[in-house]
Amino acid sequence: MSTGATPVARVDAVSHAYGRSSRALDDVTAEFPSGCMIGLIGPDGVGKSTLMGLVAGSKKVQSGKVMVLGGDIADQRHRRDVCTRIAYMPQGLGKNLYPELSVYENIDFFARLFGLSTAERRERIPALLEATGLGPFPQRPAGKLSGGMKQKVSLCGALIHDPDLLILDEPTTGVDPLSRRQFWTLIDTIRATRPGMSVLVSTAYMDEAQRFDWLMAMDAGRIMATGTVAEILERTGADDLEAAFVALLPEEKRGGRTKLTIPPRVESEGGPAIVAKNLTKKFGGFTAVDDVSFTIPRGEIFGFLGSNGCGKSTTMKMLTGLLPATSGEALLFGKTIDAGSVEVRKRVGYMSQAFSLYGELTVSQNLWLHARLFHLPPDQMGPRIDSLVDRFGLRPYLDAASEQLPLGLRQRLSLAVAVIHQPEILILDEPTSGVDPVARDEFWELLIELSRNESITIFITTHFMNEALRCDRISLMHAGRVLACDDPRTLIAARNAPDLETAFIGYIEDAIGAGSEAGKDEKAREALTKALASDTSEGPHAGAGNEYLSPRRLLAYSRRETLEILRDPVRLAFAFVGSILLMLVFGYGITTDVENIRYAVLDDDRSPASRGLDEAFDTSRSFLRKTPVQSPDSAEERLKADDVSMVLEVMPNFGRNLIKGQSPEARATIDGSNPFRAETIKQYSEATHLTHMEDVYRTEYAGKTMAVSSTIQPRFRYNPSFESVYAIVPSVPPILMILIPAILMAVSVAREKELGSIVNFYVSPTTRLDFLIGKQLPYLAIGMINFVLLTLVALFVFGVPIKGSGITLALCAVLYVAATTTLGLVISGITSSQVAAVFVTTILTMVPTTQFSGMLQPVSTLIGGARVVGSIWPTTYYMHASVGAFTKALGPRLLLNDALVLAAFVPALMLLAVAALRPQEV
Repeated sequence: MSTGATPVARVDAVSHAYGRSSRALDDVTAEFPSGCMIGLIGPDGVGKSTLMGLVAGSKKVQSGKVMVLGGDIADQRHRRDVCTRIAYMPQGLGKNLYPELSVYENIDFFARLFGLSTAERRERIPALLEATGLGPFPQRPAGKLSGGMKQKVSLCGALIHDPDLLILDEPTTGVDPLSRRQFWTLIDTIRATRPGMSVLVSTAYMDEAQRFDWLMAMDAGRIMATGTVAEILERTGADDLEAAFVALLPEEKRGGRTKLTIPPRVESEGGPAIVAKNLTKKFGGFTAVDDVSFTIPRGEIFGFLGSNGCGKSTTMKMLTGLLPATSGEALLFGKTIDAGSVEVRKRVGYMSQAFSLYGELTVSQNLWLHARLFHLPPDQMGPRIDSLVDRFGLRPYLDAASEQLPLGLRQRLSLAVAVIHQPEILILDEPTSGVDPVARDEFWELLIELSRNESITIFITTHFMNEALRCDRISLMHAGRVLACDDPRTLIAARNAPDLETAFIGYIEDAIGAGSEAGKDEKAREALTKALASDTSEGPHAGAGNEYLSPRRLLAYSRRETLEILRDPVRLAFAFVGSILLMLVFGYGITTDVENIRYAVLDDDRSPASRGLDEAFDTSRSFLRKTPVQSPDSAEERLKADDVSMVLEVMPNFGRNLIKGQSPEARATIDGSNPFRAETIKQYSEATHLTHMEDVYRTEYAGKTMAVSSTIQPRFRYNPSFESVYAIVPSVPPILMILIPAILMAVSVAREKELGSIVNFYVSPTTRLDFLIGKQLPYLAIGMINFVLLTLVALFVFGVPIKGSGITLALCAVLYVAATTTLGLVISGITSSQVAAVFVTTILTMVPTTQFSGMLQPVSTLIGGARVVGSIWPTTYYMHASVGAFTKALGPRLLLNDALVLAAFVPALMLLAVAALRPQEV
């Protein structure tokens, strides 16, 4: 091993916790040699990812000191200076990729973040793609790649800017052996080209760790040992790294480990458990499974191995009735499997790779819940659960929340739940991924017991070759076809291979004709060597971390966000179709006009005067006459049935009293279940009655002395016809232009947090302003397109013209959308999931907008806190501008104040957004 004199990184007394009870690192002190490949080994949950995140600068240092590339990574200035020299690939298959973007676009985005010029990008990206075998797939969306291909794309993105420190967090977990070998060959080629580059890798595969120059073995947040592979083997006296790691564990964790023995399988009576005959599954023109056939006897442990994306999961779903086959036949215990069959599911137990139980429930609660879900008889539930608890060693943890259990115990609980209904077949999808060697062996002891003692057929997928050797038989699959199916040792012998991994890779290489690609691979490596050897130290990305606001990085985020939006039909539909639909719904549905009031007459006078009163209501545009009622009881029934909203009862002697000049009496009985509507009907009926009586006195009693009262003749400015459409329609765009842009903006950032791609912001030269403004610009454009669409709907659908200054209104719209999208950025800083972002944004925007912005009543009439909220809410000012421009014919001079206030909101909210966005994960 050749290392530099100065360590590439050093940690001193570093501790890190998540919450109060979860301690990921506990007083860790260590040095990372430079110029070599350093391996962090250990199972999931021991602190490897946390330590690597601290070194990469993606996590905030809580206590202790982390020195990286000659400076304190906790110092913001140093972190910005060295982030261009660090490349970080987080744990998870393609976790830092963008599914909607193509392979080329993902790598191009990373290159733009680190300031590579167009010429550099055109040279380096194709070379990296060819070297990684991705050359034929530059336009394939990242979301449609296999796990191994995603990791290669992530590696290309990490290498694009010539890092001095490459950090790879479990880069091959869940990746098939061929892709793993290709991955490490690529790393070796890169290291040969750049021998001074340090590589920090974490892995749970002990066979992989053999290739590292320096090892750090971790457990429970502490480093148990460091040194070369030979030094650790010599220190522990072990023959291999897995045994050495177990020897380094504390005594209580070793658990008196003995070598796992697998007794031979005894043939069970009856026919086979599973039979696949020429199974084929097509999705459109793509064949996922192609003519697969095999037979699995009862009680056999059958391993299902294959390259990523080869059709394993699809085959498993067809064999369990979760997916219908396009052609071929699948039999379960001699019976044809019907997709969706409940009977099939009762005979099958399934355990997924990810922990899929209810984390907030205790161990006991999870077991009882699934016992009920599988309809175990009540008298059998208790004994069955007690038996499983003792058998799987869960009794000390019955009252513990399952999400707080160590990974090995969580897997045992998952297995107990999978067998609680005593299935005859058990399907396990990579059940031991990330589990430490001791827990893995304990898990396999349970599987062997189930197979040998209870004749349960076990169908298991794994990428661990030492686990595959424990299976009775294995099937090797690639590109939808079964390449070989036999006992593992028979397959090794057939290839004259030293081990199963070599044999497996040989079968796949034969299937893809890998030998004929040797010359092509050599050319790709030469292109990669040339591209990585090119001197870019004076390139534009050399100082990419020194600008506080970089147009290049800002536009990189804007371009990427735009591409994602254009390829996401859901977001596009919500942005534009949703706006128009809501405009139509609100425009037609919200109205203060009360027309066609259904009324019926109860005429107890039956005189010409009473009929004249009825006719006056009937000819009014506000009332609609229905069939007369004949009695008070009938009137009551009609009101209760909602057949009429008002009953006009003309009292006896109405006409006679009118002639005598006495007070004629009529009564209006109104449905008061809706007070607002009832009050409006009352006013309409009084106005109609008064107008009719004035007409009667004027025509019938002209020249006679009558009591005269003065009246006021109202005239309505700006809305002469007094129709609510001229008030409601201009008020709807301000509502929609704060709701939809703010939701889209908040969800956009929350989505990055959920998917994990936010890590690209943490570890790149991107500043908070770069990130926020870059993501905001596409949604600003969406908001303005919405403004145009909503304005056209108002003009041509509702017939509401713009009477004032349209140009000034458009200026106010630009400033308003800038303010509302910035508000979405503020909300995204306090939410971490898309669901939370939607709910919080909806509540925080709709309540002030509908209650305090002047839509229902002028802000000047509000008092106390309501007046304060209305005065500092941006919708208040755009609402005034919108209604003013549409209805009151306000010109630029009168709209300028609204524009100025809206302009002031943008920087104020942006400062809040910058403060709310964390530059590192805590």
